Amino acid sequence: MDDIVRQAMAKWPHVPHCSGWLGLDARGRWWLRDEAAQALGAFASGVPGARGSVLEHEGLIAFIGRNYDVDAHGQWFFQNGPQRVHVELEATPWVWHLHEDGRVIAHTGRAAQPLELWLDEEGRAYLLTDLGFGLVRSQDMGLVAQAVEQGRWTPQTLAAAALPQRFGFIASPQQRAA
Repeated sequence: MDDIVRQAMAKWPHVPHCSGWLGLDARGRWWLRDEAAQALGAFASGVPGARGSVLEHEGLIAFIGRNYDVDAHGQWFFQNGPQRVHVELEATPWVWHLHEDGRVIAHTGRAAQPLELWLDEEGRAYLLTDLGFGLVRSQDMGLVAQAVEQGRWTPQTLAAAALPQRFGFIASPQQRAA
């Protein structure tokens, strides 16, 4: 977490949390959701416009990534100064990018060490890592297949609907609060 964020939290300790305003999609992109986007439906609903606007500012994306964390209830958030902004998840709290040299990098830019490979009923791949649980980007499925063929990973199966409970995350803090 950035020092400036810690200082703001100490200076203003009782700023209320917010939810519904920030989303993370299955490709690891951040989305800002204004009131109009939220009125269209849930982030992961698939309703056109409900996601909001994709963030493209590299500095802001990096700032969110450095200040991304989880609370005791499994709700992921971005600590924006003194305010905690809960994140709506399309899939999982982490989105992994695999590299041909074997590196696993999170959507936040952090390196991770894979521990387990999971597959759901639709063939999506997930990794449990030292950072936590996340979806492998669809673009990297060829590298997952290579790792399995090489014996580096042995896939386990689990239904997608069971993932949040099994791995302890809340996909929609906004719906949980309602």
